[in-house]
Amino acid sequence: MLWTIAAVLVVLWLIGVVSSTTIGGFIHVLLVIAVIVVLLNLIQNRKR
Repeated sequence: MLWTIAAVLVVLWLIGVVSSTTIGGFIHVLLVIAVIVVLLNLIQNRKR
């Protein structure tokens, strides 16, 4: 589920980069949040 959300956000981020609209900034924030969540998930899985 987490990987699906991250993939969707990456696709939306790429669309935002290509279209260069104001929503692109919002998508960049979502992408950063998604990357942080994925990294936290990976770190937590390694500790188990």
